[in-house]
Amino acid sequence: MRQAGTGTGGAAVAVAVPLLLLLLLARSPPAAAGDGKKSDARLVSEQFSQAPQKLAFYSWYGSARLFHFRVPPDTVLLRWLLQVSRGSGPTCTNMEITVYFRYGAPPVINPLGTSFPDNTSVQPSFLLKMLHSNASVNISHPAPGDWFVAAHLPPSSHKIEVKGFVPTCACIFQPDMLVVRVVEVSILEPDVPLPQTLLSHPSYLKVFVPEYTQELRLELQGCASNGSLGCPVRLTVGSATLPGNFQKVLTCSGPTQACRLLLPSPPWDRWLQVTAKSLSGPHVSVAFSVVAALTACRPWSVNFQHLLQSSPNQSSNASTGLLPPTPSYQDLDRRGRVGGGPFCLRSFPVLREDMDVVSVRFQPLDRVSVLVQSDMPSVMRLNLNTGMDSGGSLTISVRVNKTTIANTSVVACVTAASPLLSFNASLSCTTAFFQGHPLSLSASSPTANLIIPYPETDNWYLSLQLMCPERPEECEQASVLVETTLYLVPCLNDCGPYGQCLLLRRHGYLYAGCSCKAGWRGWSCTDNSTAQTAAQQKAAALLLTLSNLVFLAPIAISVHRSLLVEASVYAYTMFFSTFYHACDQPGEAVLCILNYDTLQYCDFLGSGVSIWVTVLCMARLKAALKYVLFLLGALVFAMSLQLDRRAAWNTMGPCLFAIVVMVTMWVYRCGRRRHCYPPSWQRWVFYLLPGISMAAVAITIYTSMMTSDNYYYTHSIWHMLLAGSAAFLLPPREQHTKPWACSQKLTCHYEICKNHRDELYTVT
Repeated sequence: MRQAGTGTGGAAVAVAVPLLLLLLLARSPPAAAGDGKKSDARLVSEQFSQAPQKLAFYSWYGSARLFHFRVPPDTVLLRWLLQVSRGSGPTCTNMEITVYFRYGAPPVINPLGTSFPDNTSVQPSFLLKMLHSNASVNISHPAPGDWFVAAHLPPSSHKIEVKGFVPTCACIFQPDMLVVRVVEVSILEPDVPLPQTLLSHPSYLKVFVPEYTQELRLELQGCASNGSLGCPVRLTVGSATLPGNFQKVLTCSGPTQACRLLLPSPPWDRWLQVTAKSLSGPHVSVAFSVVAALTACRPWSVNFQHLLQSSPNQSSNASTGLLPPTPSYQDLDRRGRVGGGPFCLRSFPVLREDMDVVSVRFQPLDRVSVLVQSDMPSVMRLNLNTGMDSGGSLTISVRVNKTTIANTSVVACVTAASPLLSFNASLSCTTAFFQGHPLSLSASSPTANLIIPYPETDNWYLSLQLMCPERPEECEQASVLVETTLYLVPCLNDCGPYGQCLLLRRHGYLYAGCSCKAGWRGWSCTDNSTAQTAAQQKAAALLLTLSNLVFLAPIAISVHRSLLVEASVYAYTMFFSTFYHACDQPGEAVLCILNYDTLQYCDFLGSGVSIWVTVLCMARLKAALKYVLFLLGALVFAMSLQLDRRAAWNTMGPCLFAIVVMVTMWVYRCGRRRHCYPPSWQRWVFYLLPGISMAAVAITIYTSMMTSDNYYYTHSIWHMLLAGSAAFLLPPREQHTKPWACSQKLTCHYEICKNHRDELYTVT
């Protein structure tokens, strides 16, 4: 898994801006109860901003620019101010920008309309398309916590553009978050009536929902409007979230109607916002009392003492024996504490094991399987509220033995914030403010899988219960062991064989995305609608690698003309270009002899230096000057490619300098000899013009014709044209130099001395 960056620094700051406050208050944000003035001193405004980012055309999730904000508690109004700075080109004026918003996790987007993996649960994204430079989005009573904004340009045309060669449209995007929050909020205590009086502004309340709350009941009592009976009040419970909004609204009107709201499975261990608004005129007073009643269930939980006293082989039997046959419920006291009484759910402690970045494994503490019965749901809590868990994919797999579930079925529900505690025949997997993800197990389908990309930052719950829809009496004594496999992974199946899982970063927040190859697309590179076949992949690999064999021609010509340095450069380019493209292939047709980044760097370096030495060789410089320029050029290329490997001018700059040197030398020789240089027309017709034409076609293909679809053959043609132009443009050998010989003898060398004197030997 590689790491890539998607943003630069910039921190959220909170400042008071009077002008922006006036904009916010233009929609008359509500004041506290009983306040008839136009403004309320208990309302304060804050502004949060981040550093702008340059938008890119969409090709995969890493193309979208992500912004991470935190909305403070007790916020009653949230406004996003979206600003775009466009370039001056004609392509920038009508450029459409798509902006996504989501609460709790990065938005799951699909601009290309690709398919998701099987068993993936995806909600439609809330988006806004911008054609102008400014836009705004208002959200009343937003949920406190993490909010994410993502933006991108339209899908890319798949054209491979050389960086810095063609002017591109620069769109700089910056969102600002402005909030109005209440400093003082009335607190509802359980079973304690709270009197309220409404005039022209709403009343802001909140109630704390403790853990293991089964039900929340809100009721309006003693409601009167200007002394007469009647209750023109609208009660809004909960906070707004995107893309889905599950706020509950209760409208009270008649005097005889019972004005109460029942919320099963409300979110646990948090404050719940309640807003009461008068439906009468601006000068009509409405008085009433609000009562909140909490109903709790007592959980049976496997505690650590039980784990220490029971061996692994005895844990299942001991757990089964301790469970009561039926659950019941009781009311919470005023402090929200759970008293004694029968149980209503089985709570299985879950071990969270952090394995890597955005990689977590969940498993029950004392067993692999979870005991499921029909009397009460079995609940497992998955802790995903660290703030760094929403950038991966939550994978849930449940499995049961076929023989143990012959005439029964197991239903499951995956929810956030609170578990589903009451399963019914309709199998509705919905809590008070969350639409859950249902699963079902039976003898015909003993395995069920669920994938949730970018789960919200919260506590997630897996609820399971045994159901007998045809014969309920069979479920009274029945029990089933369900095996669970629970993981949080950066990318599903590591993006498969045709994708690469990349870790993206925005400030300190990390999230993962899949970059696909070989025509595969989709969230996890599983969409093969435009994928290449295995034969096409092998053909592409052979084209890109074997096309480099054309460099054998300039290598042979260089050696024949005693240009050994040039031959060495061409051999270097041929070798690393061949193995770089062999390593750059997806799927099975891949071979990497070195690190991918090293092979890519050597390929780019060899291509640039090949052009450099070819042009300088055509200039016919003196040997000492030529080799000095060869070395300096190689060093300059090494430095520039290290700075930016894909910038056009890092390669074109040195090459243009070499062309200037060559043209200068040719013009100098033309003036000195009083005729054109090179003097032979055959040299121009049969060598220079074909070589220049091949080089021009190669540059045209490289800069303007390559796309991700035709890359395999256009880049192969680029290889052949580059090598062919070098073979044609290399100058002929010197007249006094023999073929396949060194161009010049060494001036300083050792000579082997030979004694020509005849030695006399004495024979005795």
